[in-house]
Amino acid sequence: MRAYERLLNYVKVYTTSEDEQEIVPSTSRQFDLGNQLAKELKNIGVQDVRIDDKCYVYGVIPATAGLEDKPAIGFIAHMDTAPDFSGENVNPQIIPDYDGTDVKLGESEYTLTLKDFPHLADLKGRTLITTDGTTLLGADDKAGVAEIMTMAEQIIKENIPHGKICIGFTPDEEVGRGADFFDVEGFGADFAYTVDGGAENEIEYENFNAAGAKVKIKGFSVHPGSSKNTMINAALVAMEFNSMLPAGDTPANTEEYEGFFHLCEMSGDVSDASLDYIIRDHDSAMFACRQEMMRHIAKLLNEKYGEGTVTLTIKEQYRNMKEKIEPCMHLIDNAKKAVQESGLNPVTVAIRGGTDGARLSFMGLPCPNLGTGGYAFHGPCEHITIEGMDYAVENLKNIVKLYAL
Repeated sequence: MRAYERLLNYVKVYTTSEDEQEIVPSTSRQFDLGNQLAKELKNIGVQDVRIDDKCYVYGVIPATAGLEDKPAIGFIAHMDTAPDFSGENVNPQIIPDYDGTDVKLGESEYTLTLKDFPHLADLKGRTLITTDGTTLLGADDKAGVAEIMTMAEQIIKENIPHGKICIGFTPDEEVGRGADFFDVEGFGADFAYTVDGGAENEIEYENFNAAGAKVKIKGFSVHPGSSKNTMINAALVAMEFNSMLPAGDTPANTEEYEGFFHLCEMSGDVSDASLDYIIRDHDSAMFACRQEMMRHIAKLLNEKYGEGTVTLTIKEQYRNMKEKIEPCMHLIDNAKKAVQESGLNPVTVAIRGGTDGARLSFMGLPCPNLGTGGYAFHGPCEHITIEGMDYAVENLKNIVKLYAL
């Protein structure tokens, strides 16, 4: 079975995770795919397959006889889809021999355009898989799941010599908790790769330092007719807080290694208001400065309006994996060789986000990220090609072969 066939099967399963949930997984529906994957791993011959009570799926392909001393290499992907856009009742469009022009997404308001996605021209002649515009596709990261599963099946069926191969599928990556309960020791790998990136030739080992910031504002409401020097309008204080951040440091104005403050959600009235941000920067010193800037703004507003008006809570989410990967650059060197052996030109890019691998690298499992062949994740314009997925599978097989030498 080819990877895209698996993807089309997996996207039928509703696995969207939810933020602000205390339970793990954040949605029980993730078990629907987890149990399906555990059964499939067993059917293709993977050993020691288990799914735990947190919805982590694990399996092992033991080393070929005589290669037990080779490094144990892991491959990891996540099962959940992002809560940013609907992941239920996904209905993919399949476009053979794509002509490289704009694509209308079903009967929806959305169109994949060359203006918005210039890389579409490079996909001409391939078989394109898109959404119908009513949901996201779920290639993030069910494409990675499908590619790992297909690689495992081919390694076993083709009797390709290999060291120990460890497989892991995780829940809740999209809400920042995919590595929280990952059993690094039980997983059994010396090194690993997440398969959760973009174009099939991309290799990623740098990511944002990341934090979430919640701003709670307590106002003081009195009748507007007699409120002079008395009223504190929480909604206006919230606007003032945001205006004190650098106006250009937003996702829409930054690229590559440039960091940002992203206002994800806001609500409020005269009495109470709240602002939810994410803070991102590749540079650890700048990341610390961004957090300190928010603390300083909160301090200034409390001095202006009274202590307790503004409450700021910052929670660090993940760190730049670069410092943990650099001592293990064979992971990147071999990934580049693997991509080259697939006939592609390898490209290393910095992730303007994070993966489970960032967290896992700081948990003792160095874990860079590989491309899946997908684009425009987290929304209705998400798309991937059959050929890109085939290349991704070939990349994984080549990595296995290289570590068996």
